[in-house]
Amino acid sequence: MARILLISGSTREDSLQTAALRTAARVAPPGVTAVLYDALRVLPAFVPLERRIPGSVALVREQVEAADGLLFCTPEYGGSLPGSLKNLLDWLVDGPHLTGKPVAWLSVAAPGQDDGARAALEAVLHHGGARVLRSACIRIPLGPNAADAHGLVADQQFHQAAQDVLLSLSRSLAPPEPPAQPSWQAYSSLYPMVPQTDTSALRAGGRPRPTYWQPPTGS
Repeated sequence: MARILLISGSTREDSLQTAALRTAARVAPPGVTAVLYDALRVLPAFVPLERRIPGSVALVREQVEAADGLLFCTPEYGGSLPGSLKNLLDWLVDGPHLTGKPVAWLSVAAPGQDDGARAALEAVLHHGGARVLRSACIRIPLGPNAADAHGLVADQQFHQAAQDVLLSLSRSLAPPEPPAQPSWQAYSSLYPMVPQTDTSALRAGGRPRPTYWQPPTGS
C-alpha cells in the first residue's frame, strides 16, 4: 500500500488547490492511501538553527517521513510560492526530511498562471534532495467554481485524472525489478552446442580435437 501525503500551498478555506487534493484523497485508487495535510496555517515561522522544535513542525516532519511520496498543489502569489508553503519547505529542508523522497505536483491553473510557483517549488525540492518524478506531474485546469459547498470537485473527468496522477506516482515509487538471470536451460537453448576440448588426444601425444556438448537425452 503506497502512502501519499498531499500538501496544498494555500491557506484559504475555499482554496481550489486544497479542494483538488481533498477530492484526490477521496477518489484514490486501490493500493493508494492519500492523506491531506491540513495544518499549514498553524506552522510557526521558520527559525534557522532552532533547537526547540515546535510540536506542529515535529508532526509534519513525521508525516513526511512516513509517506512514500508527496504530491503538491499550490497557487502562485507574487510570481512565486505562497509564503506559508515556503515556510513549510524551509522546516523540511532544514534536515534530511526530503532527501530521496519521491515528489510530484498537480496544477489546477491554466497554462502560464503558475509557472513561477512551480519553478520555485521544484528548485526548493531539488535543494532539499527530493526526487521530482516528472512522469507523475500533471496540469488539470479547473474553473474558479469547480469546487462545491463541501470543498470537493464534482467533475468526473477530474476524478479520473486525479486517480491517474496518484496511480502514476505510486507506480513510480516501486524500485525497478532486476533483470532476470537466464537459467542454464535457457542459456543452452540459445547456444545448444558448446565447444569443449577432448584431452584424450593430448594424453596420446596427438593434437586436441574439438567436441561439442549435446543436451541430455533423459534419465
